[in-house]
Amino acid sequence: MAERPLSPHLSVYRFAYTMALSILHRITGLALAVCLIGFVVWLVGIGLGAAAYAALLPALHSWPIQILIALALIALIYHFCNGLRHLAWDMGWGYERRVARSSARVVIIATLLISAACLYLLFRRGLGAA
Repeated sequence: MAERPLSPHLSVYRFAYTMALSILHRITGLALAVCLIGFVVWLVGIGLGAAAYAALLPALHSWPIQILIALALIALIYHFCNGLRHLAWDMGWGYERRVARSSARVVIIATLLISAACLYLLFRRGLGAA
């Protein structure tokens, strides 16, 4: 049996923050899939009526759950912004080293700004307050 070529491993390349962003994109995708379970529980609570939702509210207002919601929101925003970057790569744009590094900075800055705005709007008067 002939030896098959292997894909380059992490030990072949020098670690760069663009590589870290790609790894983080995969991690946030998995985390968002897990967070989907919590989102479904929330929707089921709403669907079961006012009494079931009222029973769910104390858990939603607890600090651990609010931290998880904030982290899920940040992960969603990062995954979306970096997903746009990956779509550009799929179209053949942005492979040059300078452009890849610039787009990585844009992803980080956009994630921080959009996350700060969304978290402010979400938690300014309590979770889900209008």
